[in-house]
Amino acid sequence: MTIGIIGAGLTGLTLGNLIEDCELLEKSDECGGLCRSLSEDGFTFDYSGSHIIFSRDKEVLNFLLGQLGTNVVRCRRNTKILYKGNYVKYPFENGLSELPLYDKLDCLTSFIAASVSHKRSKSKSKSNAENFKEWLYNTFGRGIAERYLIPYNEKIWKYDIAEMSTSWVDGRVPRPPIRDVLKSALGITTEGYKHQLNFYYPKAGGINALIRAMERKCSSKILKGFDVRTISRENNKWVVSNGEERREYDTIIATQPLFSLFRALNHAHMHIPAHVHEAVRRLKYNSLITVMLGLDVEYLNDLSWLYIPDSDCLPHRVAFPSNYSKEVAPPGKSSLIAEITYNSGDAIDAMTDKELITRTIRDLHRRGIIEKDSVCFARVKRTNPAYVICDLDYERNMYQIRTFLNKAGIYTAGRFAEFRYLNMDACVRNAMDLATKFNDVN
Repeated sequence: MTIGIIGAGLTGLTLGNLIEDCELLEKSDECGGLCRSLSEDGFTFDYSGSHIIFSRDKEVLNFLLGQLGTNVVRCRRNTKILYKGNYVKYPFENGLSELPLYDKLDCLTSFIAASVSHKRSKSKSKSNAENFKEWLYNTFGRGIAERYLIPYNEKIWKYDIAEMSTSWVDGRVPRPPIRDVLKSALGITTEGYKHQLNFYYPKAGGINALIRAMERKCSSKILKGFDVRTISRENNKWVVSNGEERREYDTIIATQPLFSLFRALNHAHMHIPAHVHEAVRRLKYNSLITVMLGLDVEYLNDLSWLYIPDSDCLPHRVAFPSNYSKEVAPPGKSSLIAEITYNSGDAIDAMTDKELITRTIRDLHRRGIIEKDSVCFARVKRTNPAYVICDLDYERNMYQIRTFLNKAGIYTAGRFAEFRYLNMDACVRNAMDLATKFNDVN
């Protein structure tokens, strides 16, 4: 069985490494998808946002680390939230002792009240929330929700969180144990999100070092510069064309965004019901700008990354890759990545690269994160799409899309092909499971 894999990002390369009889079609001249790095003037930045390697899934973690071999460093997370000008431990509920006294009291009492209410609703078998905003209130209480979680999530999603579903929160926004929150309020050290407390990162080359290692192992199967224009079914074969060349497969696995998959099917005049077209059209996502700054200082801070919920600061998160590995910045210098979400056509999208750099430097300088005169390198990259948004119609739309693709016999894998908010490890796990399915058939 010959399998055509469309896209050679992390998911496609995982499939390419695990499936023997396959071919990968990549429209770009480089593999990697969202896992790409920029190397210039001695700096290395992950330009689709800061990436780290972690997982509860030991098989996946060992697979990823095995690709890197000795080119890897192990880091301990040191992450903060900028709240009222002070650095509060991340996640917020594990840093309550660092809040002003009244804020601490309000967060603690409302969290306890929400926890008691949650237990009562569970005993009555009632749904705890109808949307994401309600879920934040019901899970964390008004104090934590209004001081941090709501403003931060409104900022990163650029979407009304009262119109977002809760289908994606399980495992991504863990419910904190009451004991841990009480201990944190008393100043006893606790850790949240323990699955990413220790993480790994390539020693050299940024996250693209992982991609290059995976690519080397299946390079003979990759056809680059093949921009898929049409996907059709002919004589019991899948025919994929870039407008000039045709490739035939018994099976196809799409790892590119659903939008481009359906565009290719539509261009090949495959019958797609109107309700499926509408479901695809209604899918929501946002995009990401990364402002990459090199700094002429050897030591900036000891942080892994910093969350900024303030609406008057352009970035929502700042990562410090030179704290992951010294080899991603020249000697005597440091680096940061400022992440900014936007929607196509909004005011942020309209900003020029120069405007984005100037505003980002100004905002970070005003908050004491950097000295503006220390910036010696600046670049901007835009990633579109970047994050899946699960609105209240998400499940219904995806059910219609998945039903159509299943009947057509088209497999999907990866964040935007499955249209799910998947981290790197989840993408690899899904690819592993799909590869096992095909290997068992063969």
